[in-house]
Amino acid sequence: MRSSKKLISFLCLAAMTLSLAGCGASKPAETKSETKESAADAAKAGGNVLNVHIDVEVASMDPQIAVDGTSFEVIADVTDGLYALAEDGSAVPALADKIEKSEDGLTYTITLKDAKWSNGTPVTANDFVFAWRRLVDPATASEYAFMGGIAGIKNADAIGGGSVAPDQLGVTAVDEKTLEIQLDNPVPYFESLMAFPAFYPVNEEFFKKCGDTFATSPETILSNGQFVITSYEPAATTIELVKNENYWDAAAVKLDGLKYQVIKDSQQVMLAYQNGDLDTAILSGEQVEQFQGDPEFTNIMAGYLWYLSPNLKVAGLENLNLRKALALSFDKKAIVNNILKDGSIVADFAIPTGLATGPDGKDFRDGTATYLSTDKAKALEYWNEAKKELGVETLTYSMIVEDTESAQNVAQFIQAEVQTTLPGITINLEVLPKKNRVERMQEGEFEIALTRWGPDYADPMTYENMWITDDPNNYGFWSNAEYDAIIESAKKGELALDPAARWEALKKAEGIVMDDAVIFPIYQKGNAVMIKSNVKGIEFHSVAINRVFKNTTKN
Repeated sequence: MRSSKKLISFLCLAAMTLSLAGCGASKPAETKSETKESAADAAKAGGNVLNVHIDVEVASMDPQIAVDGTSFEVIADVTDGLYALAEDGSAVPALADKIEKSEDGLTYTITLKDAKWSNGTPVTANDFVFAWRRLVDPATASEYAFMGGIAGIKNADAIGGGSVAPDQLGVTAVDEKTLEIQLDNPVPYFESLMAFPAFYPVNEEFFKKCGDTFATSPETILSNGQFVITSYEPAATTIELVKNENYWDAAAVKLDGLKYQVIKDSQQVMLAYQNGDLDTAILSGEQVEQFQGDPEFTNIMAGYLWYLSPNLKVAGLENLNLRKALALSFDKKAIVNNILKDGSIVADFAIPTGLATGPDGKDFRDGTATYLSTDKAKALEYWNEAKKELGVETLTYSMIVEDTESAQNVAQFIQAEVQTTLPGITINLEVLPKKNRVERMQEGEFEIALTRWGPDYADPMTYENMWITDDPNNYGFWSNAEYDAIIESAKKGELALDPAARWEALKKAEGIVMDDAVIFPIYQKGNAVMIKSNVKGIEFHSVAINRVFKNTTKN
C-alpha cells in the first residue's frame, strides 16, 4: 500500500509528539534544542567538537541491554555510574562520593554526589536499585544479567534462575542519596565492575513513561554524564553529542561535543581524516604501512580477542577432531602480519595478554601454556580422523561475519586456508551488519561465526564465565561439568577465598576450553590509530570502555 507524502509527514509528526509526551520530555526537549543550537554555533566557529571514527553502528543505548564495545563507549559518554575508569585503567569514584566497606567485604554503603539528569531531576539511589533489578530480572532478558552474580550481589543468581523475585536483590535505597549493596561473597574486583555500563543507573519514572521507545532517540535518553546526545537512532551512521553543562564535573570537560561517524571502508576513512572530517581514525591493512611513520600515528594494544565460534549443535561440529582440524588449519601469523598489520598479535589462548595480574604480580599469560597453534599437517590428520568418525568425505559450513572491511578480509583468508588445508571442507561466507551477526549468535542460528569478545573487567573470569553450561554468551552450546565446577568455586566457593589457588584453577579452566576446541582463537586486537596533532588526552582502555573523552582537548 502506498502512502502519500502528506500522510507520511503527519505520521512522522505524530510519532515525534507521542515520543516526547510519552517520556515527559518537554523540558529536556527545550534544553536539547538550545544545546543543539549552541553546538551548531560552536561547530561553525570551529569549536571543540571532536570528530570520531567508528567502524560499526551503535546497536543500543540502553545500558542494561547493550552488548558491544561501541555501544558501551557512547553510553559512557552520556552516563556516569558509581565508578569510572581513570587514565591508568583503575576504577575511581564517579557518582560515588563516600564509600564505606564492611570488614567482611560483604556490605558497601555508598553516598552519592549531587548530580542531575538532563531533565533536571536528581540522580538518586533508587536509580541504581531500579537499573540493577532490571539487569538481573529474567523478564529483561539482558545478555549481561550474569554480571549481577559476577559482582557477588546478594540473590542475583537466584533471581536470574527464577527462584527469587527481583525486589530481593541485595541493593537498597536507604534514602535518596544513600545506596546499600549486600554481597553473597567478597569480590576483589567489585569496584572495577561498577565502572561497567550494565551497572549504570536508569531513572525509573522516565523509563516507564518511555516504554518500548526507551533509549532509541535523543528524546528517550537521559544523561547524567559528560555529554548529552542530540542526534541518534538505532543503526545511525552519525551520532552527535554536546557538552552537558549541568554535569557534576563539567569544569573538567573541555570539548564542546562529539560527533561519531560510522565508516566501514578503509579508503573512505583516510579520505575523511585527511580532509579534516575526522580527528581520530582507525586504520587497517595496507594503510598501516603507509602511515605508520606519520607523527599522528599510534599503535595501541586492545583487550579484544577475535576467534571463530563453532555451534556444537550443528551436525559434525560436535566432533572434537573436526573442531581441532579447523582450529589448526589457518595461518594466524599471516593474518596479523599480512592482513591486519595493526599491532594485533597471534592468539593461541582464550585469555588475552595484559588483561589481569595474579596474586604473584605476574600477568595471567606469564608462564601459562598456549594452545591450538597453527599446524596444517596436524590439522589434516585430525580431519582424516573426523571423516572416519563422522562417516563423511565432504562437509559444508556457513560462516557469518560482520560487514567491516577488516573482518571480511580475515574471513576470506580463513575460508581459503581451511579449504586448501582440509580438502573436502567448504566454507561459505555470509556477511551481516554486526548487530545482525550478534542476534544470529544469540538465537543459535549459525554454524560458525567470526566474532570477538572484549573484557568487561580485569579478571580472567570476564572470558571464562562465557563457557559455563547454559550461559547466555555460551553461543557454541558447550558443556563440561568439571569446568563448571571450577568456575563456580572460583566465583563463590573455596577457590574464591584462596587467591593463589583460584589463579591456578583459572589457568586449568582455560586449558579445558582450549583442549576441547570450544573456540578457535585467531588474534588479540591491536589498534592502529591516527589522532590529529591538536588533539590531546584521549584515554584508551583494554577493559570495559574502549575510549574515554572526558579529559580530551582539541586546540
